Amino acid sequence: MNKTDLMAKAPSIAAAMAAADVSADIQLAQTRYRAALVSNWGIPAGASVLEVGCGQGDMTAVLAEAVGPRGRVVAVDIADPSYGAPVTLGQSAEHLKATPLGSRIDFRFGVDVLDEAVAFPDNGFDYAVLAHCSWYFASLDQLREILARVRRWSRNLCFAEWDLAPRSADQLPHLLAVLIQGQIEAGGSRGEGNVRTPFSRESLLRVLPATGWAPVPGQAVDTTDLQDSDWEVDACTSLLDDVDRMAELPQAVRDLVLSQADVLRSLAKERGNTPLSAYSLTAR
Repeated sequence: MNKTDLMAKAPSIAAAMAAADVSADIQLAQTRYRAALVSNWGIPAGASVLEVGCGQGDMTAVLAEAVGPRGRVVAVDIADPSYGAPVTLGQSAEHLKATPLGSRIDFRFGVDVLDEAVAFPDNGFDYAVLAHCSWYFASLDQLREILARVRRWSRNLCFAEWDLAPRSADQLPHLLAVLIQGQIEAGGSRGEGNVRTPFSRESLLRVLPATGWAPVPGQAVDTTDLQDSDWEVDACTSLLDDVDRMAELPQAVRDLVLSQADVLRSLAKERGNTPLSAYSLTAR
């Protein structure tokens, strides 16, 4: 499916998502962004796709539309179906499976792709997709292991993540929010938030060759309409208010985090914070 056709399908894809019943405008913005990613990757009709870190299925739905009725998407996530809010992973998957796209999707939750019991045929997929899921991993070492494992199963990799390098001052609240969450994790207070290991684009480019992937330069994707900056500021604020989590940190780390939190609070707006840019690339 070409870029124009897939982007035109975004409203119907968004309507297939359970979260559209909560906020249709937000879901449409998220779906349009993912449609732009898939269009730039050039995933064709009939392709087989392994999606790692599928979450509620925002990318899964777009991939299912792109591969068409002759394609298939195996969407895996380490989280339990009860994870997520305001719609859980299980609720979202059940809703999506009941739509015309559902027959193309195989959701598998509670799946750790590093578990030796989890196996797919070598080169069994045309594409592996990791889209805005890699900051959830516990460390760069874990990312490295996952990329190496997926290399056995797929001929191509499609990857997208937030870019830590801000391009304007109004992106600083998003940057601070993710860095603070990452420092709390690195300081030894472990949780299950969406941001655990925020790493740079340059870090990824250093990791890919070591895991057997040869990256191809990607294209910029517009993030202007996304709400993720507000979500991460809220998540960071909630984490800072968690007395038990903060008490787990060494004093020096806690002092550093609290100082950065002061800066975050001075810069962040209640709503309408500008998201960081994102980068997208493919590898073979």
